[in-house]
Amino acid sequence: MAAKGGAVGFFDSGLGGLCILDAFKTLCPHESTIYIADSKNCPYGNKPAAEIVKLAESNTRRLLRRGCKMVVVACNTATAAAIDFLRERHPETPFIGIEPAVKPAALRSKTGVVGVLATAGTFGGRLYNETKAKFARDVTVIATVADEFVELVERNEVSGANAERAVRAKVEPILAAGCDKIVLGCTHFPHLKPLIEKICDGRAEVIDPSDAVARQARRVLSARGLAAPASAKPSHIFIRT
Repeated sequence: MAAKGGAVGFFDSGLGGLCILDAFKTLCPHESTIYIADSKNCPYGNKPAAEIVKLAESNTRRLLRRGCKMVVVACNTATAAAIDFLRERHPETPFIGIEPAVKPAALRSKTGVVGVLATAGTFGGRLYNETKAKFARDVTVIATVADEFVELVERNEVSGANAERAVRAKVEPILAAGCDKIVLGCTHFPHLKPLIEKICDGRAEVIDPSDAVARQARRVLSARGLAAPASAKPSHIFIRT
């Protein structure tokens, strides 16, 4: 059984999942955290599923060795490829995964056209395709692979002419197709949200799942009796490969 006083572990292929971490720390200020940015192996999106599973397992074991009581897979690609494996391999540990917010986008769309920006690995995953089939049958979903956004964020190039050209090339065709909701289907992409919103100029709502993931993590901690007490003095560790 995980220790109530342990940290909550997070991992991503790099810096993208920091948006999830920040949302969680705001919502759960008494919780300690350990974050692994696997920049050595970034990006995950263009790797075979079997390789992503190995990387996810390696990151998970590293977090569990440090006593983490829960693991947040702060990466859409790793969730798609590895979350089922991780839950089966470590049944005593709660895992929080991430999938593109297709459901709220589809339910809230007025035009019936929804855009999803993600990596190729996410679009090939079970979670994305099951959610799309269940909740987006009555809308048109435009799936746009934007792997290059990951590298922009890793270089901290989230504004400027070069970043705007790259983002505009992906976003403008979606807008031209009548999209009124754009789902950020990779944890790196919220770092580009201000730029995406600038390009949208009010034509579409940009949906960032960070807060929803943080709320789910808080719910699971509470349900499992793992939440840190209000008197806890949290520590935060950042590891970059």
